[in-house]
Amino acid sequence: MDDIPLSLLFTALGILLVFSAFFSGSETALMSINRYRLIHLAREGSRGARLAQKLLEQPERLIGLILLGNNFVNISASAIATIASVRIGGEAGVVVGTAVLTVVVLIFSEVAPKTLAALNPERVALPASYILWPMLRVSLPVVWAVNRLVAGVLWLAGHREPPGDAHALSAPELRTLLQEGGRMIPEKHRQMLLNILALEEAKVEDIMVPRNEIEGIDLEADAAELRELLATFPFSRAPVYRGSIDQVVGILHLRNLLCAAPEVLIDHAFIEARVRKPYFVPEGTPLTKQMLEFQRMKRRVGLVVDEYGDIVGLVTLPDILEEIVGDFVSAPGQNTRRIQHNADGSLLIDGRTPLHNINRHLGWDLPTDEFSTLNGLIVGRLEALPVTGAEVEIEGLRMRIEAIGDNVVRQVRVLTPTEPVQD
Repeated sequence: MDDIPLSLLFTALGILLVFSAFFSGSETALMSINRYRLIHLAREGSRGARLAQKLLEQPERLIGLILLGNNFVNISASAIATIASVRIGGEAGVVVGTAVLTVVVLIFSEVAPKTLAALNPERVALPASYILWPMLRVSLPVVWAVNRLVAGVLWLAGHREPPGDAHALSAPELRTLLQEGGRMIPEKHRQMLLNILALEEAKVEDIMVPRNEIEGIDLEADAAELRELLATFPFSRAPVYRGSIDQVVGILHLRNLLCAAPEVLIDHAFIEARVRKPYFVPEGTPLTKQMLEFQRMKRRVGLVVDEYGDIVGLVTLPDILEEIVGDFVSAPGQNTRRIQHNADGSLLIDGRTPLHNINRHLGWDLPTDEFSTLNGLIVGRLEALPVTGAEVEIEGLRMRIEAIGDNVVRQVRVLTPTEPVQD
């Protein structure tokens, strides 16, 4: 070794340090690259992305290859640095050479390449896969033997392979992933995915139109009143009943009336012949299940019934879709059908609004375990029907009763934190 020029030793040392930086940066880049973007790039025809995918399919082999190569070049670099240090400074030079090599390896072969790879994983991982893939093919027997030895040591230490679904994400974990992954997913899409997860926690009773607000067609109305009702009916589908909603006949799609010839008289019999059998939904049905049931039954409207079979509300497919995509006519933070934003910062909310909708629109966390509507929550907290002007504080929100009607809280004003309470 004494015959080897120092220039050649330092050249070999520099090359080994470059290889060490390559292995360190490649490991960080491949482990931190966005797997979904990698799949997209591979489908778009990127060869580097396809090779990176193949490497990541068996990460234990990839890690084994990188560590094998990194340790080999680092140990070789240490040996060459020791030889050069002895020739330059004797035995005392070994200490200096070790200290210098430690600093150089730490900065140029570890911290710098790993930081660069973490900040730009694609720019490092894709080109590196062109080198790592053939290296893995060549050194596969050695890597396999090392991995088997490691697996044996871990087995003796008590480690066992987890079941295949051990790494599956639960719904709360997936929700956290979506909330924290804002940089990778557009805000609108991310919110829709979060709303889909929220459907698991909501039931049809949380979004249904209450019984006393159901608009329909009464077959006991006279002909003139019936024609006026059909001309001004605000929805495309209507429950048809006799006298009260309890005597429901079916659901009428008003489009079916358009096929009638001009000379045909649209009367009670004509309407009754075109209604579809009513579809009933238990009030405790989760929204996810009900959406699938609407799809399976080819229905868009269901009448919600309680445990006694009494009709308590009406739910539609668009109501469920709004839970996913948001209101079709209002953006978050704007007025909705039952939530009005006032100029002074206060809110005017219909007391019959489901708590689930209030929480979703305003980002609040009102309790939904015992009560479904804001009216029910207020009456439950006060343990009595309040009077106009009464105030109550719920979950840190000050609420004033603005209107009472038919023994129901009709309007509630939610005061801003700085707004004084009026006696």
